[in-house]
Amino acid sequence: MSRIKVLLVEDDPIWADGISQLLSREADLELSNIASTPEQAMEVYTQADIVLMDLNLTGNELDGMELAAAMLRAQPTKIIMLTAVTEKDIILDAFNTGAAQYVSKADYLYLPHMIRSVMYANVALNLLVHDYSRLKTEQLLATLTPAERELLPLLEQGHSSRTIGEKLYKAHSTIKNQLGSILKKLNVRSRKQALEKIKLASSDRSTYIEDTF
Repeated sequence: MSRIKVLLVEDDPIWADGISQLLSREADLELSNIASTPEQAMEVYTQADIVLMDLNLTGNELDGMELAAAMLRAQPTKIIMLTAVTEKDIILDAFNTGAAQYVSKADYLYLPHMIRSVMYANVALNLLVHDYSRLKTEQLLATLTPAERELLPLLEQGHSSRTIGEKLYKAHSTIKNQLGSILKKLNVRSRKQALEKIKLASSDRSTYIEDTF
């Protein structure tokens, strides 16, 4: 049986070394690469079967979740989020982004088992989880007002709040308030995360939108 190739995306050298040693003891696992930045990870992730993704690569920015979303937009990828963060909302956001599993760093000794579980997971179950996420997203979008929904196509096109106001002939302050309401209703922290939820409910997952707040 061929070994499972694993990419570790981790900016803490102590954790990177510890996980590397752990995986090296498993005959069926191979740590193919270690990336400490999103740019490094995007260059090599297609060579791996499984990606171990640190949730916070730069402080507490949750940029590991954004990187996971970017990988999944490009191609199907099995991603395990690895982090010390345990807040329920963040864990649910990770799964909604498309992560296959979420492992606390306190439980890192279970990683070999988790990698095998994700690698050989039932495809039908993965599709069921994705469908559930899509339906939950559609329910969230249903809470938006017509005025808020009017902003969505312009958000997806990458327009700033000021440009959106100009196109819709609305005051900049009005657009900012409506954008704030959208973030609150979708239970996200940034426009990037909002766009991920919007895209999950649609078939278009091809464009990476930069946050221009």
